[in-house]
Amino acid sequence: MAGVSEQQILDSLKEVIDPDSGKDIVSAGMIKGLQTKDGHVAFAIEVDQDKGAGLEPLRKEAEEAVHDLSGVISATVVLTADLPAQGPGQGPPPPSPGGPPPVDHGGAPGGPTAALMPGVASIVAVASGKGGVGKSTTAVNLALGLAAAGHKTGLLDADIYGPSLPRMMGITGQPSSSDGTTLDAMENYGIKVMSMGFLVEEDTPMIWRGPMVQSALEQMMRDVSWGELDVMVIDMPPGTGDAQLTIAQRVPLTGAIIVSTPQDIALMDARKGLNMFRKVGVPVLGLIENMSYFNCPKCGERSEIFSHGGARIEAERLGIDFLGEIPLDIIIRETSDGGRPIVVSEPESEHAKAYRAIADKVWEKIEHPLSDEATSGPKIVIQ
Repeated sequence: MAGVSEQQILDSLKEVIDPDSGKDIVSAGMIKGLQTKDGHVAFAIEVDQDKGAGLEPLRKEAEEAVHDLSGVISATVVLTADLPAQGPGQGPPPPSPGGPPPVDHGGAPGGPTAALMPGVASIVAVASGKGGVGKSTTAVNLALGLAAAGHKTGLLDADIYGPSLPRMMGITGQPSSSDGTTLDAMENYGIKVMSMGFLVEEDTPMIWRGPMVQSALEQMMRDVSWGELDVMVIDMPPGTGDAQLTIAQRVPLTGAIIVSTPQDIALMDARKGLNMFRKVGVPVLGLIENMSYFNCPKCGERSEIFSHGGARIEAERLGIDFLGEIPLDIIIRETSDGGRPIVVSEPESEHAKAYRAIADKVWEKIEHPLSDEATSGPKIVIQ
């Protein structure tokens, strides 16, 4: 199928009229961040933040105009708004109770969230307080460990700015649409996967504001045909920003896992992530210590490069479960970078067994949640 050019997209959007200005949304300068790749189109419509909630019909009209073009497979259109200028000493405007209202794409804002992924029985978010601790590697191998135990598993890459799951899962190409309405999830190693990395070039920066990220996340959950799954693993972006809040507030999470390295600075950031999830009512399933130690492949000597045992001690101090430790090993890095994660490429290795043991603990918690976890909200995995 031939692709579609940016000019064709803009020409189609000139037929969409802004009800306030009477101009088409292209001439009015409302189109931001337009990107297209092999039939997948994404852009934002910048609107006045006070009128955003009432402009959903405009967003839908623009989405349909682009989707009707020959060569377009999917159209991801979000509403975004510039914040008003602030005076000296003023902080950002306070969020509405419970956080910023989500953009409505067919369901009532703040309404039931199960419609986002109706066939998914449980959802676990893997997160980290900071980058560089191996969160995505952990999420991938955890998902593969769950699949190896016979559970139907999905994997969602929620890191819009730095998607890495296509490379780690060894998946190339773009998703198609069997029904012309929803995208079919990509698949490898028996796991269904969706990532913004399938829709844009690997070296293309995503220069998107928070509302655009939030809407893109919701569309990857709502407008993808996930089918019936026992568990969805969400690879969260690092930190405690808009994406984390969107998922925590809009998705019926089963729980959260926090991944950290052993040193104090990483544990401090992991603690921030843990506290954020607790504040929004997300139970934490446990803490994983990644890069826990290093065994020299030549001499066999063990070195604790980033210290050791800090995550276990922190888990005890915070009253959460310690799920396990994963060593620092070049084979884990090589298999992840090569799209052959260690759980599937070397399933009998000690490292793969460690990931599968953690996956078994997570599944046990999914099946038998503690009474306070069962009523407090979603669960998230953090690295």
